[in-house]
Amino acid sequence: MIELLVVVAIIGLLSTLSIVALNNARARARDSRRLADIKQIQTALELYYSDVALYPATASVTAGGAISSGSTMYMAAVPTQPTPADGGCTAAQNTYTYTQTTVGGGPAGSSYTLTYCIGQTTAGITGNALQTATPAGIH
Repeated sequence: MIELLVVVAIIGLLSTLSIVALNNARARARDSRRLADIKQIQTALELYYSDVALYPATASVTAGGAISSGSTMYMAAVPTQPTPADGGCTAAQNTYTYTQTTVGGGPAGSSYTLTYCIGQTTAGITGNALQTATPAGIH
């Protein structure tokens, strides 16, 4: 009987450890997807800029929307962020927020900011805080 209790306790301990490891792996996967989404959006924005010489208006780059100019489609659907929010990110911060900006005295739409939040440090990007992507790269 005691041997059976020991076996059950060991199985319970191993199950608990594997669930914790699985949850950490899922959080890392969501953060990796967030960074991949940001890179894809940036690529579409750069293609748009290459053709139009300005970045799109803020209203045109929303989750589920498309990035296009005339008949040219750069991104059929802007991705939505994976849920739930991870680490110190709140549900309100767990969004991709695009804003068309101006650099120096240049024309309106000469730059952009794209904010996002990742839960833990991934690929050299610090976690638990809002991060910004610009034409200069991901920060």
